[in-house]
Amino acid sequence: MRYNNIMKISTRGRYALRFMIYLAQHSNGNYIALKDVSENEGISIKYLEQITSLLSKYGLLQSVRGPAGGYKLSRAPEKYTAGEILRVTEGDLSPVSSDENEGGVEGADRANTQAFWEGLQKAIDDYLDSVTLQDLVDQSVGQENYMYMI
Repeated sequence: MRYNNIMKISTRGRYALRFMIYLAQHSNGNYIALKDVSENEGISIKYLEQITSLLSKYGLLQSVRGPAGGYKLSRAPEKYTAGEILRVTEGDLSPVSSDENEGGVEGADRANTQAFWEGLQKAIDDYLDSVTLQDLVDQSVGQENYMYMI
């Protein structure tokens, strides 16, 4: 059986997590240049600029321009959740469309499955919000090529 409308996290969301993990791992109070992240993570600077723009807009990063400039986390890694980072970069993480008329489902039929979809959404949100950036950093320690799986 093939499912076409399964929720998927895009490259932008996966790269945002990798970027934030990198900052957390290499945090020493200084700003980290995108060039360093790009070289070490294999993500283009242009793509990182798009990601940092979103993360900065929502206050997840601090940035400084110039030769000694770059990015750093705006708070401790344990104060971020994977859910927060993904919602900033992905938007809605709902497993189904919020369009009430999608697929021709009407009234009673929609009500029959509404509780199921709400339960699935709660499970997704609970999991994503239970994993901190620090948890991801801790998981990556000692795991070869871990970052490329995200």
